[in-house]
Amino acid sequence: MKLLLDTQILIWAADSPEVLPEKAQDLLEDPGNTLFFSSASLWEVAIKFGLNRPDFRVDPRLLHQGLMDSGYQELFINGRHAITVNELPNLHKDSFDRLLIAQAKVEGLTLLTCDTHIAAYPGPILFAGKPQQ
Repeated sequence: MKLLLDTQILIWAADSPEVLPEKAQDLLEDPGNTLFFSSASLWEVAIKFGLNRPDFRVDPRLLHQGLMDSGYQELFINGRHAITVNELPNLHKDSFDRLLIAQAKVEGLTLLTCDTHIAAYPGPILFAGKPQQ
């Protein structure tokens, strides 16, 4: 399966894999799956990192390097992705999440998420469950 990971799952996979739901862990460890991350996720991380919030210390450069070193495939944003955002139902206001949904739809990928707002969209979305505490 070709999986596009949402931003939160990417962060947990890189920084706190023990928090990932068991279903997500199994999918990420399955050698038959190809794992993708979006440049939109790095953009989102870079913005949050740049705000110097004490509760967010994920360095986008280190995250990107770690994902590349781990064999993830990077998915760049293109015009078809941007146009498809406009075709989505207005269920969720988060622009980054909506772009990830559009990318999955356009590219024929399954978006892996733990976010119930994202999971409410029709299309190639797989809800992995709630994070482990």
